[in-house]
This record gives sequence, C-alpha cells and structure tokens, in this order.
Amino acid sequence: MEIFQQFLDISGDPEGYARDWKARTGGKVVGTLCSYAPEELIFASGALSFRVFGRGGAISRADAHLQAYSCSLVRGALEDALAGRLDFIDGMVFPHTCDSIQRLSDIWRMNAGTGFHMDVVMPVKLNTDSARHYMVAVIKKCRAELEKALGQAITDADLEQAVRVYNGIRAGMEKLYRLRNERPGLIPGSLMHAVVRASMVMDRNDFLDALNRLLADLSQSDKTAQESGKRLLLAGGVCNLPDLYGLIEKAGGSIVGDDLCTGSRQLTGRIDTDGDLTAAIARRYARRAICPAKHGGITARGDELVRMARDARAQGVIFLYLKFCDPHAFDYPYLKQMLEAEGIPSLLVELEEQVPAEGQFQTRCEAFIEML
Repeated sequence: MEIFQQFLDISGDPEGYARDWKARTGGKVVGTLCSYAPEELIFASGALSFRVFGRGGAISRADAHLQAYSCSLVRGALEDALAGRLDFIDGMVFPHTCDSIQRLSDIWRMNAGTGFHMDVVMPVKLNTDSARHYMVAVIKKCRAELEKALGQAITDADLEQAVRVYNGIRAGMEKLYRLRNERPGLIPGSLMHAVVRASMVMDRNDFLDALNRLLADLSQSDKTAQESGKRLLLAGGVCNLPDLYGLIEKAGGSIVGDDLCTGSRQLTGRIDTDGDLTAAIARRYARRAICPAKHGGITARGDELVRMARDARAQGVIFLYLKFCDPHAFDYPYLKQMLEAEGIPSLLVELEEQVPAEGQFQTRCEAFIEML
C-alpha cells in the first residue's frame, strides 16, 4: 500500500531520517533507550526524540567495555555510538530501568561522545503515594535539566502542545491496534511493524499527520478483509524490534496485539489535560502498562497480560525475550503459569543480535501454532 511507504522508508533507515531531519530543520536530536524516557518534554523543547535500537551484526568495540552477558540492545547501541553511527545525536536521556541500561549509562557518558548526558532516576515502585510524588519531582527536574542542556526554555504552552500531540498519537495508535485486532488481515504484519518503528524516530507532528491519513485510508478500505491464522499476542522486551511479524504470519499466525517495550507499552495511555501538565505526565508514566523493571504489585504484569490476551481473543502468546534480559526472565515463570491457568498456551523464544535464524524460528512457530 502506497500509504505505508513513508513508514517503511523511515523504519528501514532511522538514522538516515534523523540526519536528514537535523539538516533540514537545524534542530537537535535527543537519543533515548527506553519507553520511560519523558518524550513529551523532549518534544516540547523543539528537539527530535530518537529511539536508539542497536543494530545487529558484528560487535567488537562495545565488547571492550561490556561483559559478554550484556543483552544485544546494550551491546549493539554502544557499538553504534563507538563506531560513530550516532554522531548526529546532541544528547542522551537514560531513564533508571534495568541494571544493564544503568551501567551502560556510565559507560556511554565516558566514551560515546554524543553530546549532553542525562540520567532520569524514576522510582521502581509505582503504586504508592510517595512514589507518585517522587515521580512528579523527577519530571520537573528533567524539564529544568533539558532546558539547560538544550539552551531552550520549555514553556507551559510548549508542554500543552506536546501533550496534545502525544495524546493524538497514542489515541491513533490505540485505534490502529484495535483495527488490527478486529481485522488482522487488513494490515500486513511487516507494515504494522514499520508504523510502530517509525513512531519512535519520526518527527512527532509529521508522524501524527501520517498516522491520521493512514487511519482515514484504512477506514475506507475493504471492510471484509478476512482473518487468517491463529490469533496470537506478542509479549516481551524486544527493544531493538526486529521484524518477526512476517515470519509468524508465514507460520500460520495472526498477530492481534502486543505487550512489548517497543509496542503498546510505549504507544498507549493518555495524559490528563486538567491541572498541572508536569504532574499529569508523571501520572501517565506511573499508570501505563508496567515494565518488568518496575513494580506495581505482585501479579500486576500477569494480570495485565491475561487481560490483554482475553481482550484480543488471543489463542496463544509468544514471548520474545532478548537473551540475558534478567527482568523479563524473572517474570516469565509466573506469567506462563497465569496464562496456563486461563487456558492460554505460550511459547518462549530467546533472541540474540536482533534476528534469529529464520528457518528455525518459523519452524518453532509452526509447531506451536499447529498445537493451538
């Protein structure tokens, strides 16, 4: 579909897009590595928020700084920085998440040479009053530090516009996810992947415009698009987001939703527009679908995953975990158990260097789908 071409181009070369954007606008680019990075503040400053994915392939420079058991996101992102492939970035924002990202922050600050460096130390426990008050303080501190680092005041009007844009994006992406859930055959998986990936690097004003055009186009499309394959939900922490959708579809699956770090966790949940917007942004980060590096209750993630699977009418769940990702690995046994208690089977696939051997991955998916 022609309407998807812009998303495909940006998804295929996000660094090239950011370089072109910077040359065209004269603006600054701020890199992030986690969905807890307060993108609304970056947007309000006039900068482009750019999600660093970390490429696959040979890694040599990063291995001089990291243990061999660091995940491929951490190693790949540092490799890109040390190789000069991220030299267009004017600064990095590192939220307080897993141990590997926290340690990468220190190594990056001393070696990467990508402009200013900011650690955003958000609370780990999110379901207490003290944590919510602390989150507001963190967002306010981040706002002040970004203003200083970028030399640009972030006014309340700037923040109000940023909230409107991000609320529009999240509302649009919720609608796109809903369309894919209702009519999976309407949007091929690889094209959905391109939209999600582009949403994390594209100028957010331009992305919102393109997303609205896409939704309008889809609303005019064939309402009788047929569903094919078993309905599957993806879950996990595929932060460098390889395109596995097509392989799963070839195996007989139909992806109807996800709970991924680079998926619905980042792209859903609106910000309240009443009252103080800084506090409203903090509330959204505290209430959004929880990450395994955060705590919102003993079974919070399991309850949310079961709810999502039920709402999506998923017949199975495929867990996509980066090798050596401890937070997700620790959660997996009880998540699997809670799904089984609801009669929902699951498959665990560990990924390394972004993309698994295609034949092996597709064969495993075929065997799982035949079992459903």
